[in-house]
Amino acid sequence: MKFRPCIDIKNGKVVQIVGGSLRDISISDKNITNTNDATHTDTAITNFESTQTSSYFADLYRNDGIYGGHVISLGRGNHDAAILALKAFPGGLQFGGGIHPDNASNYLEAGASHVIVTSFVFSGGKIDMDKLNLLVKRVGKNNLVLDLSCRKRDGKFWIVTDRWQNFTDTPVTARTIESLAIHCDEFLVHGVDVEGKMAGVQSDLVELLGKFSPIPATYAGGVSSFSDLEHVKKTGADRVDLTIGSALDIFGGSISYKDVVAWHNTNQQVGKNE
Repeated sequence: MKFRPCIDIKNGKVVQIVGGSLRDISISDKNITNTNDATHTDTAITNFESTQTSSYFADLYRNDGIYGGHVISLGRGNHDAAILALKAFPGGLQFGGGIHPDNASNYLEAGASHVIVTSFVFSGGKIDMDKLNLLVKRVGKNNLVLDLSCRKRDGKFWIVTDRWQNFTDTPVTARTIESLAIHCDEFLVHGVDVEGKMAGVQSDLVELLGKFSPIPATYAGGVSSFSDLEHVKKTGADRVDLTIGSALDIFGGSISYKDVVAWHNTNQQVGKNE
C-alpha cells in the first residue's frame, strides 16, 4: 500500500472541496461575474483554498519522492495551474479533468505519467467501449487511469460522472473491475458520499477493491485520522493505495503530512523486505 498525494485545482487555486458539491452554474441565472467562462462558472463547498501555487505542492511531493499522485481540474480555468504542477514533477503525477482523445497527449507531453478519465468513457450513463478503445489507441493502456468514483444507492456502489452528479448504469462490482482492468493501467476511486467530509472511509468499497482489482487501485474519501492508513491497509489487503486530502495539515487538516510520508516510506521498506 502506498500514500498517493493530490493537487485539486478550482479557479486556478489549489483547494479541497466536499465531494459531490461541485456545480456548473449559469451566470445569467445567478448573476455571477469574474469568471474565465462567459456563460458558466463552477461552485463548490470548499474546505480549503491555498495561497501556494500548484507547483509548490508538486515540488513538495517530488522532494519527498512520493510518486503516483493526481492533479485534478475541478471545472474551468485550471489549465495553466495544472500544467505548472505537471512540469514541476515530470512523470510523478497523473492528470484528470475533462480528458478526451484530442487533449490527452497535451498533458502527457507536459509531464503527466497518466491521464485520468471518467465522463468521456462513461458517456450517456453507460460504458462506451468505442470511446474507451479510441482513448487507449491514442494514449496507450499504460498511460490511462480509469476513474471509477462512485456513490452508494440501493446497497451498491454506482459509477458517477459529470462532476459526480449523474449516476451511470454501471455498478462497481468484481465483474466491472475485472473487465475494465484490461483497458487501463490503474483505477482511481473516490468514495463520493464521504469525499471531503473527514467522516471515515467507506470500508466496504476499499475491501471490494482489495479483493478484486488486478491492477493498482487508489481510494480517496473520508479519511479523518492517521489510523485510517492502517485501517485501509488491512481492509484492502495491503493492495489499495490511499489518497488523503482535506484531513492533511498542508490542506488545513490535522493529520501531519510529514508523518504520513514517514509511514509511507516505512511501509514501502517493509514491503521490500518481505
